[in-house]
Amino acid sequence: MNVLVADDDAASRHLLHSILVAEHYTVTEADNGNQALAILREARDPFVALIDWEMPEMEGTDVCRRTRELPNIQPIHLILLTARDSKSDIVAGLRTGANDYIVKPFNRTELLARVGIGAQMVGLQSSLTQHIRELEDALKRVKQLSGLLPICSYCKKVRDDSNYWQQVESYVMHHSEAQFSHSICPSCYETIVKPEMARLGVQEKKFEAQ
Repeated sequence: MNVLVADDDAASRHLLHSILVAEHYTVTEADNGNQALAILREARDPFVALIDWEMPEMEGTDVCRRTRELPNIQPIHLILLTARDSKSDIVAGLRTGANDYIVKPFNRTELLARVGIGAQMVGLQSSLTQHIRELEDALKRVKQLSGLLPICSYCKKVRDDSNYWQQVESYVMHHSEAQFSHSICPSCYETIVKPEMARLGVQEKKFEAQ
């Protein structure tokens, strides 16, 4: 899991980096708000972000707010880090789009627990997003079977989107996950199979229409 550590204090960044790397997280650092936002904007993988409230160029709350306004980004779990501990500050921070809030000086165990929860959340969101995409692709394939489908009046072949004629079975199997199991319908059994059996002298009781 990728973790962004955004803090203008080098000592704090170094401490957070050491704690997270020891737990096998991949850590990216930023020393100001603009840099943090740029990293999150270009994210190609899910992120947990530890954002310090007070940073130069852009405060952490603004980073959270503007991150939530970004279109089509990867799942991101935002955790504000700050020495502000009043309830009004906590509420104000969460209202900017932060998912969680940690007061400095933080407890190492608590920090890792909250980062772990964030990693689980973005992992689930990413998995859900992937499932939605798979469902959308499946629906697109289903829609390909709707609408007007040209079929030959004689041989019953159908014409595909590339203007090629092919058997109905081939067309349906290519555009869906359906598989065919061939059998004989009662009508064809009576009009085709039975006369052929009679011509060949085959006893009818040996066969049954399916």
